[in-house]
Amino acid sequence: MQVHASSCFLFPKLHRFSSVATVYLRVTQRALFLAGLALLTLSGRLSVAGQILDLTQKSLEDLMSIEVTSVSKKEQKTSQAAAAVFVISREDIGHSGALNIPDLLRMVPGLDVAQIDAGKWAISARGFNGQYSNKLLVLVDGRTVYTPIFGGVFWDSQNVPLGSIERIEVIRGPGAAVWGSNAVNGVINIITLKAGDTQGGSVAASAGNGSIGPETISYSGKVRKLGAYRVSAEGFQVNALPTFAGLDGQDDWRLVLGRFRTDTTLSAKDSLTTEGDIYRGNAGELAFIPLSLEPPENATVALRDRFTGENLLARWNRTISSGSETSLQVYFERTNRGDSSYGVGLNTFDTDFQHHFVWGARQDIVWGLGYRLSTDDIDPTLRVSATPANRGTQLFSSFAQDEIAIRRDRVHLNLSARAENNDYTGFDFQPSARLIWTPDTKNSVWGAVSHADRIPARSDTDFRVNLEALPGPGNVPILVSLFGNPNQKNEQLTAFETGYRTAPSSRFSLDSTVFYNRYRDLLSQEPGAMRIETNPAPVHLLIPTYFGNGLYGEAQGIEAFANWKVTRRWTLSPGYSFFSLHLHKFAGSQDSGSVFGTEGGTPNHQAQLRSSLDLPWKLQWNASAYFVNRLPAQSIPSYTRLDTGLTWRAEEHISLSLVGQNLLKDLHPEFTGPDATVQSGLMRREAYGKITWSF
Repeated sequence: MQVHASSCFLFPKLHRFSSVATVYLRVTQRALFLAGLALLTLSGRLSVAGQILDLTQKSLEDLMSIEVTSVSKKEQKTSQAAAAVFVISREDIGHSGALNIPDLLRMVPGLDVAQIDAGKWAISARGFNGQYSNKLLVLVDGRTVYTPIFGGVFWDSQNVPLGSIERIEVIRGPGAAVWGSNAVNGVINIITLKAGDTQGGSVAASAGNGSIGPETISYSGKVRKLGAYRVSAEGFQVNALPTFAGLDGQDDWRLVLGRFRTDTTLSAKDSLTTEGDIYRGNAGELAFIPLSLEPPENATVALRDRFTGENLLARWNRTISSGSETSLQVYFERTNRGDSSYGVGLNTFDTDFQHHFVWGARQDIVWGLGYRLSTDDIDPTLRVSATPANRGTQLFSSFAQDEIAIRRDRVHLNLSARAENNDYTGFDFQPSARLIWTPDTKNSVWGAVSHADRIPARSDTDFRVNLEALPGPGNVPILVSLFGNPNQKNEQLTAFETGYRTAPSSRFSLDSTVFYNRYRDLLSQEPGAMRIETNPAPVHLLIPTYFGNGLYGEAQGIEAFANWKVTRRWTLSPGYSFFSLHLHKFAGSQDSGSVFGTEGGTPNHQAQLRSSLDLPWKLQWNASAYFVNRLPAQSIPSYTRLDTGLTWRAEEHISLSLVGQNLLKDLHPEFTGPDATVQSGLMRREAYGKITWSF
């Protein structure tokens, strides 16, 4: 049985709250639905709160000048960023018809987004996709949501109400010199709106054949000493998907979430942002697990993963002068996940200081220091255990970046590096050099050479997962197990990238990237010697497999996307990406399945076409088509997904939408993943209606 390192540990612990969550969801759903019906009858004069910024009147040259912060940890125009960057704007979110962040990310060329079941996704950039894509760093307002336990992101719990998102910045390619380890193949930074930009209230409710909700209530205001604030609540329920055998996958997904944010002006030079979340959710799955050793017994059972989390972030910004500013960010997070076969709790404390200043006429410098403490507790079960059961790990970091104007407004050189020390592999150094040439306001060419590392996760080093119990000779049971490796090394990447952007007219723009990646010390699974084991009881024969660093390889690809304003009312956005990965085993490696499973787990070709058309009578029609090539390692055939939606702005503050998703083919798979113990679902054809009211 092949089990991928970063995807075989979908297990957690949690408080018993499912009945409370269900009641809360039902009450919230009914209240919002009745409120929405009532609001259709209102025609009073309402303020313009929460209205989506209309970018349709801007030229494409203006859109290429949207400022981003994720490339260099400072504001810069997208046209001047020496990286493969894609921005999902508020307008894009409104046009997408998506109900969650993973579906939003489908529009990013070069990003591989595949749904596993009702609440799980595999999302990666430039290969190595899986339920926990361990080479992709994800942040929400600068707070990392990459878990050091499993090495990846739990997308079922990382929910942000779409109406509160200002933009999502996606960097395809390494960002470790700025953001640190694990930003190997990409960075996703979800940036929410300032509280002052959403004054007033909004109510949104939706329902369809696949889900009830999200149903969201949000209100923003101002208090004299506190400044601007926003509070919101959201709840939803996603129905279960069928399995390949046509059975109920029992993977329905529920979540309730509360959020707040305040933006306070402390003085003419100082500002303070505070924000926090609290969530409760659960999601089901069918998993093949060992039930007992005496007698040896395994079964495919219905498990319900329960998860809770609370986090609090504070960020203090100070403007020292027109050319110097500092920020200090501190956050704390507590999460719990678990079902009957495992339980995990994690506390994270993180602090980050940054100083940005201009030195002379040609140098723009950013430097910073960081510290992160993570403490966990793992409940031992027959399926999963960890040694030690409780562990605290520390990460110390520092980075510096110098952007040098070799020729003002024409040629800029960006040199950056990050030094870290972690408890798994010790000292680590990750440099980057980026050069951009802007010959005029319509064209830019850039190139980059970067080094990035993925440090081991707790599951790579300390976990034991018992996969299967079998009868053996002489009534001695056999236990098949996967072990972490305490001596696991960093996975390493050296990346070479070049890109070209052009906006030859106000109606057309093109952005393209070519890259070549070299990897070393990639994760492998090495068989161990069979032996007699007494713990867990009874005495049994152990067939072990251990994680190692037995693979290396190279990847290359092309990513391109364009925006074309066909008319004043109609915009087309095509995109295409090609990806190729070749892995090899070091001499001595006995890994038997990771090469084919990893190479064939990412599509070689992806293409998309998005259309947005403004119609008379306050109607807007949006459509998106996504082609994904086959996944040979998982026997997933190629497919084309078509989503379309019609929105009617009945009044200035009320809109109604009707959206269809997966319209071309009902019941098709997108991803089975290398973890064969969890059954994947079939994506269904869905339709839903949505009402939004702002006041």
